[in-house]
Amino acid sequence: MANVMERPWGWFETLGAGEGYLVKRLCIRAGQRISLQRHHHRSEHWVVVAGTGSLLCATQTIGAEVGTTLLIPCGALHRATAGEHDLLIVEVQRGELLSEDDIERIADDYQRVSERAQGKC
Repeated sequence: MANVMERPWGWFETLGAGEGYLVKRLCIRAGQRISLQRHHHRSEHWVVVAGTGSLLCATQTIGAEVGTTLLIPCGALHRATAGEHDLLIVEVQRGELLSEDDIERIADDYQRVSERAQGKC
């Protein structure tokens, strides 16, 4: 099932899936970060398994190191940022729509902001 999907910030792969859940591994390259985003149909649970950096959920930023966990409720703004080394996160998604189509990007270092976030929808 592991199919690595390259992104400007690193890569992710799907590790497993079932009714109402999807498990991914994300690698955010040193000094990079994913978009500031939210999901309308799923929650996420992140577990840092390697590296360091920071994790943002709503208005709270916490340091990321091996063993750090973060619960991201459906609809909450969130972002992960890698520090000096690659940040490896195992992500468990739960919800009714578990696809890349459920990403609303609010801000992005790679100019991929969602039309919805720009007020075009």
